[in-house]
Amino acid sequence: MKEIFAIFQKELKTSYYSLIAYIVIGLFTAIAGYFFFSQLSYFVEMAFREMMMAQQYRMQPRPMNVNLMLVRPFFGVLATISLFFLPIITMRLYSEEKRLGTVELLYTTPVTPMQIIIGKFLSGVALYIVLLIPSMFFQILLFVYGDPEFWPIFSGYLGLILMGSAFISIGLFISTTTENQIISAIGGFALLLILWVIGFSASFVGPTLGSVLSYVSIINHFEDFSQGVIDTSHIAYYLLFISVGIYFSTKMIESVKWRA
Repeated sequence: MKEIFAIFQKELKTSYYSLIAYIVIGLFTAIAGYFFFSQLSYFVEMAFREMMMAQQYRMQPRPMNVNLMLVRPFFGVLATISLFFLPIITMRLYSEEKRLGTVELLYTTPVTPMQIIIGKFLSGVALYIVLLIPSMFFQILLFVYGDPEFWPIFSGYLGLILMGSAFISIGLFISTTTENQIISAIGGFALLLILWVIGFSASFVGPTLGSVLSYVSIINHFEDFSQGVIDTSHIAYYLLFISVGIYFSTKMIESVKWRA
């Protein structure tokens, strides 16, 4: 456990000494803030129109569901933004070690490949949670000026962290296959995009293959979380996905050590 924590700590320090981390955090927050402001403006406009119509026809205005009209779409936006930004986080997790030649030091230290991968994976997850923290302040504004439900917001962030962790495990695996960070980022994004859109073709194939494609699709398991539903089957899917990514990353390192 000490070895994993040491690698985790080292990776976090490296990330926050890098200008890229601050650029990623700033851009992620700016884009998320823009979409939140746009969706909030639309929600306020719809609420104002409903109030004006109610006054005109002398009737009670229909209640506006802030979770349905604002919170749920915003989680969809955060999931989409994560698809583009997480490969940037994972591109350097292992490929930079190869590029700088420090990977040889890792091989000679008393740590196992599994400990290396878990430490780097946890550092990626920690950085992703830091990316999400500013968006949590947006949700606090809703509680200050509105009355949203808490559990859909909680389940939405739980789903984002689980899905983001699955993204990171795949991106980490791609990072172990190359020393070029650009190739790592593009390869990670391409693989994640395939896993994202694969469920769209489920309706165009047979029922058996369609159910398989729907289950494999990484975004389909997030939809219930964004609606406030915490399903253990979706949690199990993401945990299995993470385990597979960590397993293949570990085997990739072991194969390199064996060839060396």
